Amino acid sequence: MKYDKINNELFILNRKLFNEKLKPNSIAIFNANDEHPWNGDAIHTFKQNSDLFWLSGIDQEDTILVLFPDCPVPEYREALFVKRTDEMMEIWNGHKLTHKEASDISGISNLYWYDEFNIKMNAIINYATNIYLTLNENDRASIRTPYKDLRFATEMRERYPLHQFERAAPVLQRLRSMKSKQEIDLMNVAVSISEKMFNRIMKFVKPGVWEYEVEAEVIHEYLSNRANGHSFHPIVASGKNGCILHYVDNNQQCKDGDLLLLDSGVDYANYASDMTRTIPVNGKFTARQKAVYNAVLNVQREAKKLLKPGVLLMDYQNDVGLIMERELVGLGLISMDDIKKQNPNWPAYKKYFMHGTSHFLGIDVHDVGMRYEPMLAGMTFSCEPGIYIPQEGIGIRLENEILITKDGCIDLMDHITIEAEAIEEIMSSKSQLSH
Repeated sequence: MKYDKINNELFILNRKLFNEKLKPNSIAIFNANDEHPWNGDAIHTFKQNSDLFWLSGIDQEDTILVLFPDCPVPEYREALFVKRTDEMMEIWNGHKLTHKEASDISGISNLYWYDEFNIKMNAIINYATNIYLTLNENDRASIRTPYKDLRFATEMRERYPLHQFERAAPVLQRLRSMKSKQEIDLMNVAVSISEKMFNRIMKFVKPGVWEYEVEAEVIHEYLSNRANGHSFHPIVASGKNGCILHYVDNNQQCKDGDLLLLDSGVDYANYASDMTRTIPVNGKFTARQKAVYNAVLNVQREAKKLLKPGVLLMDYQNDVGLIMERELVGLGLISMDDIKKQNPNWPAYKKYFMHGTSHFLGIDVHDVGMRYEPMLAGMTFSCEPGIYIPQEGIGIRLENEILITKDGCIDLMDHITIEAEAIEEIMSSKSQLSH
């Protein structure tokens, strides 16, 4: 891992919180993600299962975590199975965690090898009444292929058909959506790297650069600051590309007079940042671009005020829509007549602002959470209004990370440049990066 070691008190606390939610005499089993094949004998960069990482801190393939608080055999009340390593393994694939290292990271004292799981756990599972398993139940997920958790759940149901199976996902969704101080500290490190990246980009962009060159500058700053890399594929969208919500081609030239929309996040210690900024390629907004930009910024500022305990995400989105509605009328994009005649299921403002304003943030950039339950202090959300006008080649989105507190909210990115005039000032400075 590139990042600094995380104090294992975080994972010890997380397991304690999870265990408290289990039914009596229950065992919970968590698997590392698969290593996904690329082509030939190559594999994609490994990304750990978020639930397993949240509970253990182990950032390595071929790992299983077992939690069985009521187990009659003490050493299996909390056990970790990690990939067996030897001299030949290290020659070909590098260092893998020893038992001591895995114990130091996780705070778990009972360590075994991954290939010992079936032998050691067969009898132990029979002592349990309930088996908690996890699947990818993120409500944004679109799953097309079998994956480790799904295969494992199928195997377990075949091997232990008389056990009672329970879903771990609802428990973890609620727990993971509430961020501890240590998690906020990690997220703030990711935010600080995003700030450095944006400062770099403002001094790099000028007419003639290519979107992929901007993307290269982004990853340069991330890796230079000990991040794992991107928390999602970056959107580097110039001109009309900024009106494509999930534009990821990043292969066009940035032209004089265009805007550049940059939506990017860093993965630091498996915690994600998510920030969007929109800047003028030539360093100066036109009057129209600035008017639209300030309208988006006004919506974001008003939307942040609505993020507080007790608010329902759907109600919040409707309220933000009313704020956006006023701004769009002011810009001449919609009229009061359009609003009077609108379809209630697709309000007039959605022609220019068609996506949601906020999503959960944490280990995953679109983190898990109970979207139909009230917001609580300790939750973190994005706040990302946008206005997209394809006929004018204007796409503007602004996104910050917000922490809900009992007294309202804290903008974790409030210190990062966002005012149009401040962007222009930085971009016009002489301390430009060489191209």
